[in-house]
Amino acid sequence: MNKRVLLGMSGGVDSSAAAYILKEKGYEVIGATMKLKEVEGQKSNACALSSAANDAKKVCDILNIPFYEFDFKEIFEIRIMNYFVNEYNAGRTPNPCVACNKFIKFDMFYKKAVELGADYMSTGHYAKVEYDPAMERYLIKKSVSQDKDQTYVLYNLTQNQLKHILLPLGNYTKDEIRKLAEKIGLGVADKPDSQEICFIEDNDYVRFIKENTGVEPAVGNYIDTKGNILGKHKGIINYTIGQRKGLGIAVGRPLYVVDIIADKNLVVLGDEELIFKKELIAEDVNYIPFDNLNDPMNVKAKIRYTAKESDAIIFPLGENKVKVSFDKEQRAVTKGQSVVFYKEDVLVGGGIIVS
Repeated sequence: MNKRVLLGMSGGVDSSAAAYILKEKGYEVIGATMKLKEVEGQKSNACALSSAANDAKKVCDILNIPFYEFDFKEIFEIRIMNYFVNEYNAGRTPNPCVACNKFIKFDMFYKKAVELGADYMSTGHYAKVEYDPAMERYLIKKSVSQDKDQTYVLYNLTQNQLKHILLPLGNYTKDEIRKLAEKIGLGVADKPDSQEICFIEDNDYVRFIKENTGVEPAVGNYIDTKGNILGKHKGIINYTIGQRKGLGIAVGRPLYVVDIIADKNLVVLGDEELIFKKELIAEDVNYIPFDNLNDPMNVKAKIRYTAKESDAIIFPLGENKVKVSFDKEQRAVTKGQSVVFYKEDVLVGGGIIVS
């Protein structure tokens, strides 16, 4: 009997191609879309599928595989949307995709796979999962497609999860996946990649936060690093570390956001040199090749999804906490973002930046 795999499908080219690849490898594939938010114009009990789910179902019909839609709206609102709002209100800049992978895609979705008697779950992430018999550990390795590699958002995965995860796109480039989708007539070959945050389609974070809290952000003071008042800001949710544009203040030289003090409703401005740091502290750290970091370790680290990797040393600071010391200063180290560590193509782990 073929091994059964539950595949998360967004209706896009990546997950659609993943369904074909898994089926060609002999797996019994089940496709499923996660309903994470209300579709405009639909009531909560509406049975109509969203456009993404419709596209995913069409692909499943073409490939002759079953299709499900799972309603995760409630847990998504609590774990991801509320988290996003709360982090911004606390003066931090979160990465909701990291949280979504941890709590939704590789937790709730995995539980659905177990319920359906699946041996594995799968997604269209560009990354590789490999078992290392010498280490007796499952490892996450970078995709062959460096420009599409998504290992950054996968650092929270556990050994038990990795044992049951298939990532079939890790050995493909995006061009190869689009050509494959076109060749087999999936109808999504030219569908554009999803951009920004899925639950804020217009990318207007401030509007989203105001609508979801019903609270207008409180005006407060801009100050310099010595505490001198420079002017008024529009509410801390409008700002992030390293920001220069949109400050609405003129002092004769460029100023940048160097800190946000949420409990005092202050935004600290300063010269560009002040947004560079060589060290940071991260918490909620998870490691993939081992359970705990006991000694300092040389790694390559990146402080956000789009950042370049940089040489660094990570130092253990107790349970799930680490200090990261970079060889070169990093621009705009931002609380709430994730710092992620690598050894060559192996994902070592990562955590949330707290200072």
